Amino acid sequence: MRFAVRLALSVLVAGSAAQSWGQAFPNKSLRILTAEPGGGLDFAARVISTPLSSGLGTPVVVTNHGAGSFAAEIVAKAPPDGYSILLYGSNVWLSPFLRDDVPWDPIRSFSPVTLATRGPNLVVVHPALPVRSIKELIALAKARPGALNYASGSSGSSPHLAAELFKAQARVDIVRISYRGNALGYADVLRGEVPLIFPTAASVAPHLKSGRLRALAVTTKQRSRLFPELPTVAESGLSEYEAATLVGVFVPARTPAAVIARLNRELANVLNQPEVQGRFEASGVETVASTPEEFGETVKSEMARLGSMIKAAGIRDE
Repeated sequence: MRFAVRLALSVLVAGSAAQSWGQAFPNKSLRILTAEPGGGLDFAARVISTPLSSGLGTPVVVTNHGAGSFAAEIVAKAPPDGYSILLYGSNVWLSPFLRDDVPWDPIRSFSPVTLATRGPNLVVVHPALPVRSIKELIALAKARPGALNYASGSSGSSPHLAAELFKAQARVDIVRISYRGNALGYADVLRGEVPLIFPTAASVAPHLKSGRLRALAVTTKQRSRLFPELPTVAESGLSEYEAATLVGVFVPARTPAAVIARLNRELANVLNQPEVQGRFEASGVETVASTPEEFGETVKSEMARLGSMIKAAGIRDE
């Protein structure tokens, strides 16, 4: 009986402490850690930070860190108090499949807060390539194995993985032409020297409007409100195909649940603001605002689905 009473009291005290912590949070400035300045992750962090600061009633500072996912490493080692927030993409959960020296575990080192944005990739060809649908592209690739090339930037990037997933599920032999940056790959596709690319929506939109490139489909499971006229790859014959550029928010593992709930609530309020949604859509991505549990399941699903493909294809970070 005494044990039961002590246990009940300890649970009550722990619950009261967690609630108190959540109510007291935040009492100082927060920092959002993300990638280098000028990129899509930096843009997302800065769009979110100002309205998030208003909602929390405290300054929210964006700090940038260079290539190599250094921001993730810093947050993984930060105190689990909610004051260090990681805003990053699939590098967080896919890097362990691409290289051996990753100093964090995607599941054990972080607590998910929310999936923030989802951006479709597109299947894009040079107009000289005689295809106007995914079915025609697959048929041409099967008729000419090893003859079609696709351009991509860094290994493990969303355009690279979208292409490799297409290659695996369509069972076609298309050859990657690797570039140091996406801009160099675009230049060759625009000249017609490489006929195929799986770019992010924001990067390719101007070339589609000008007619210099032709989009066949979007890579997300459902049609994108950014390109409502384009079918998905899944509805064009590859029913299990899905690829997207995902950006989410994490905090260090063991951050109190009440703090995570507060951050999730405030971030959802930000991501559902029409002005914020408009800014993201203009950049080629859609806001999401999931629960922590939903985002955690997304991470696990992406690791299982894309991790097995990465291993099977022998993809390594260069």
